[in-house]
Amino acid sequence: MTADALLSVLGGVRRTGAGRWVARCPSHEDRAPSLSVRELPDGRVLLHCFAGCPTHDVLGAVGLDFAALFPEGQTAVGMAMAEAQRDRPRPGLPTRRLGFAAADVLLCVRLEAALAATLASDVARGRVLPEDELARLWTAAGRLAAAAEAVHGR
Repeated sequence: MTADALLSVLGGVRRTGAGRWVARCPSHEDRAPSLSVRELPDGRVLLHCFAGCPTHDVLGAVGLDFAALFPEGQTAVGMAMAEAQRDRPRPGLPTRRLGFAAADVLLCVRLEAALAATLASDVARGRVLPEDELARLWTAAGRLAAAAEAVHGR
């Protein structure tokens, strides 16, 4: 799904920047736009209700589920694995620490935690993870640890 398709079922839509909008949240009685919608370059759509509505409630209010936030044919695990491959350091290239906005760090932590929880749930139900998904789980654990270390200045 594209952001345009989602925006077409929301009220009070206003563009706030390139690939960014605000709208009235369909999950609660919203007089002023409190729902942030962002379409990433890879086609994923991010939602955040500043009144505190969970994303699944927002999507459910317009008859959608989480799959609607990803480009057609993509899954959350598939997108996360593609990101991990893209973000993996290349041998021989110097690495450096970059500063990141707190909101971007929190979004990353949220996505990594969701991925880890999903895969952990699969394991708890007895599913054996394929090697690529297990590697992605370790990547998520490393990113979460790095975020915790960054908060504590280590």
